[in-house]
Amino acid sequence: MSMSITSATSEQARVGKSYLFVPGDRPERFAKAAASGADRIIIDLEDAVAPAGKPAARAAALEWLRTGAPAMVRINGRDTPWFRDDLHMLEDFAAAGLMVPKADAEVMAAVAAEAPRAELVALVETVAGWASARQILATGPTVRLAFGNIDFALDSGLADSDDTLAPVRAALVLESRLAGKPAPIDGVSLELTDAALIARHAQQSKRWGFGGKLCIHPRQVEAVNLAFRPSPQDCDWARRVLDAAGASAGAAVALDGKMIDRPVIERARRILAEAS
Repeated sequence: MSMSITSATSEQARVGKSYLFVPGDRPERFAKAAASGADRIIIDLEDAVAPAGKPAARAAALEWLRTGAPAMVRINGRDTPWFRDDLHMLEDFAAAGLMVPKADAEVMAAVAAEAPRAELVALVETVAGWASARQILATGPTVRLAFGNIDFALDSGLADSDDTLAPVRAALVLESRLAGKPAPIDGVSLELTDAALIARHAQQSKRWGFGGKLCIHPRQVEAVNLAFRPSPQDCDWARRVLDAAGASAGAAVALDGKMIDRPVIERARRILAEAS
């Protein structure tokens, strides 16, 4: 288990931190979303699209992917009439990434069987999904969890305010760590205009142990990127720690009046990996 947990640190440095949804039936917004600074855009075929617009949204997503432009696609749920058509459309675009709504162990197993080459992000939006996080992460193509906080609050009856859902979030973070997967992606903030509040929400996600955050508007992207990027001061501290540790040749050494031990060195390495 120690090998898989260690590998999560290096893998975390390569995965996205900001994930921006864009409605699948608004193709004129795709390029703007891609230029927003988000690490990944998510073409949404599910919640953002009315039933009558599903075929057009699927066609627009297909056209975008055919250009070679990077994107992830949130498909419709397994219990909808659009599920298989969405999967069929993505057969030739496994590298795009596939976000699965209302994920639980049964749903993820079914999607993995239908799309064995796809990289899956499981959107945990129900109590059943939260309870089966370990089984979800054991599904071969599942690369990461994401938290659907709004739908989870509705399903559970818990309010998504203050720290009410903190234990739920902590469980997703710890299960991801145990499975050797990148830290999960936190859910959306509904705030669109108050920049300070958007930043506070993003910083809170980082403190809870998440490795990224879902965004619903380009205005949110910069705050998320800043929150999850180590500060210049953090990077300077990390370099000084590694320099001091290297110069000590394994002997005990202190920096700024504090002992440098293995966890401190690993934290410094992680900060620089996240900054790269």
